[in-house]
Amino acid sequence: MADTKEIDYTLNNPDTLTKYKTAAQISEHVLAAVKELCTPGAKIVDICEKGDKLIEEEVAKVYRGNKKITKGSAHPCTVSPASYVTPYTPLKSDEAEAAVELQAGEPVKIQLGAQIDGFGSIVCDTIIAGQADKEITGRPADLMLATYYANELLLRLMLPPGLLASGTDEEKAKAAAAKPPTQSKITSLLEKVVKSYDCNLVESTTTWLFDRNEIEGQKKIVLAPAEGTKGEGSPAIGEVWGVETGVSLGSGKVKTLEQRATLHRRTLQTYGLKRPTSRKILSEVVKKFGNFPFSLRQLEDERDAKSGVVECVRGNVFRQYELVGDKDNSPVARLLTTIAITKNGITKLGGPQPLDISKYKSDKKITDEEILKILEQPLARNTGKKKTNKKKKKKAAKKEGSEEEESDEE
Repeated sequence: MADTKEIDYTLNNPDTLTKYKTAAQISEHVLAAVKELCTPGAKIVDICEKGDKLIEEEVAKVYRGNKKITKGSAHPCTVSPASYVTPYTPLKSDEAEAAVELQAGEPVKIQLGAQIDGFGSIVCDTIIAGQADKEITGRPADLMLATYYANELLLRLMLPPGLLASGTDEEKAKAAAAKPPTQSKITSLLEKVVKSYDCNLVESTTTWLFDRNEIEGQKKIVLAPAEGTKGEGSPAIGEVWGVETGVSLGSGKVKTLEQRATLHRRTLQTYGLKRPTSRKILSEVVKKFGNFPFSLRQLEDERDAKSGVVECVRGNVFRQYELVGDKDNSPVARLLTTIAITKNGITKLGGPQPLDISKYKSDKKITDEEILKILEQPLARNTGKKKTNKKKKKKAAKKEGSEEEESDEE
């Protein structure tokens, strides 16, 4: 009997990182294209359809020769209007939903992702619709700056203790022996950031450990947890995480919206489906999306999908993602970055573009010394690669009046 060598799917295998990075490049490329489509008056369903099509086209260009490697969407293109917290992807067959258009000046959250061989990179960015080249002032500027700096802080808090420590061996050992920040400590530090801009964290925003074919792993960090929810575990070297930040101009409390849930994901549960449409939908999902989230809109027959999904959800074969919005209908911003934690620090595999903070004018700023000190820390060890625009970034951050240093792009 031939020996079948077990494949190493961890980050120790350079192929794993390459696949993550390839998926990330596609995600970032499509995200940039979708941002261009998010103009006032544009229909959300049309933008989502174009985004999904772009992901399909881009993944088709890579790993062409290897039939064993699955590739596709790790998260459908979703476009969430002002007060929506969770990803929103309406259906063409729901007339009222299909008519929803973007409004000028509203913060729009775009989330999507690609996967190569089960290694998914999901990204989310927030833009102010119709304000691409304009200076942003007032409360929208507060929201965007609060979200940006909270995200930069959270990324730094994902670093295992002592990973980038310098000094003597004794000092390095002491730094490595420190305990990672508790989840309540992480929440309290992020709250200081957002409250500097008179904003609040969105309750129960969750950062998940990623794995092959899995975007909700064994560990999670829950920010501002609602009653009955809590995080589990701390980041470690060799892990990939989807780091998420959510900030509201209101209280940050959330409510379930009345619209139909259109975003689903297959569970590992088995159940004898009785209806032919249910079995047909399950078969299509397994083939096209594996264990990654999908929109009913991405399935061959949207009407069949709407009826077939009911039994799949009832039998717990699919998990339904409820639509959630801000309780006060206040504007919300979100960012999601897929990161790898290596011995050299944090590598951003895919994420939102760095905010051009010179365009955002606020009369508020962060003054807390502890926060400013963390924000000054690098995300990764300088391994000799040139950081061409680092000085320019530093200058811009100082000019803004905030002493924080912009993140090293790794």
